[in-house]
Amino acid sequence: MKTSVLSAALWAATALGGGAALAQDRYPSRPVRIVVQYQAGGSTDTVARILAEGLARRLGQPVVVDNRSGAGGIIATEHVAKSAPDGYTLLLTVPGPITANLVLYRKLPYDPRTELRMVSDVVTPSMVMAVNPAVPARDFKSLVEAVRQSPGKYAMGSWGAGTQPHQVQVFMDKAYGLQSLHVAYKGEGPMSIDLISGVIQMTLGSAATLKPFIDAGKLRALAVAGPARSNVLPDVPTFAEQGYREAVYAITGSISLMVPARTPDAIVERLGREVGAVMREPPVRQRVQALGLEPRGNTPAEAGAAYAAFLPVALDLARSTGVTLD
Repeated sequence: MKTSVLSAALWAATALGGGAALAQDRYPSRPVRIVVQYQAGGSTDTVARILAEGLARRLGQPVVVDNRSGAGGIIATEHVAKSAPDGYTLLLTVPGPITANLVLYRKLPYDPRTELRMVSDVVTPSMVMAVNPAVPARDFKSLVEAVRQSPGKYAMGSWGAGTQPHQVQVFMDKAYGLQSLHVAYKGEGPMSIDLISGVIQMTLGSAATLKPFIDAGKLRALAVAGPARSNVLPDVPTFAEQGYREAVYAITGSISLMVPARTPDAIVERLGREVGAVMREPPVRQRVQALGLEPRGNTPAEAGAAYAAFLPVALDLARSTGVTLD
């Protein structure tokens, strides 16, 4: 009897293990969701839709974009971190919710280091300091001077409290003795509308979102972040070229695809391969580069290593601002 029970238990365990392996082999067997932390219309949303189209072709299943904006990316990030680790709920994230939020929020409802894992760095954005044309500034130095001369008049828009534009605004006030305001939005789309209309005067936003308005003369670009000029804004100098070499102006981070931490390796590797293949497709590369983004599509191991290296730098920057949100 004991032998029969043991045999049955072993058979059940084997069957369960085989069932899990079979489920992975059949992945995906239903639609996949890419959860985005911001409203439709911003650069992250645009990248999500380009990626969804490509993944749908390669996975043979619909891939839908699910916009869950609010709380500086916390709502969407927590949703994915707590989702079933089965490869059907993916997160397309900017750096803030998986880096700076660890410093900015004392009661963050997720830990990206333990509850999420990297699939791929999809693209690297170009970030540009842009102003409403009514602002009397033609470069970053003259912007700093204009803000200094009008305390409380200039407002910096961001896509959420504690995000990179907010950190830059706080740094500028502290470093240059300014008195500017911060206005948080639920995404770059609504932020750019208010920037064009003059509700806010300046922002550090993605070239993907702001370039069409810059080209149309509705915004003026003053400086780009990072070590080199943007391919889509080649006439706009970097902050460093203008003498501003602090880390806050040099740091850049990727828009990355993540999944719940316990997602099986086989599914993560499959997704990583497919993202890489999508980002190597010439039409996709052309679309992405036209937006001011650099296509990447690296492997899960490469993306994980890049995150581990980037995290302490981003945390130090967040701490240096002194910003806390709860």
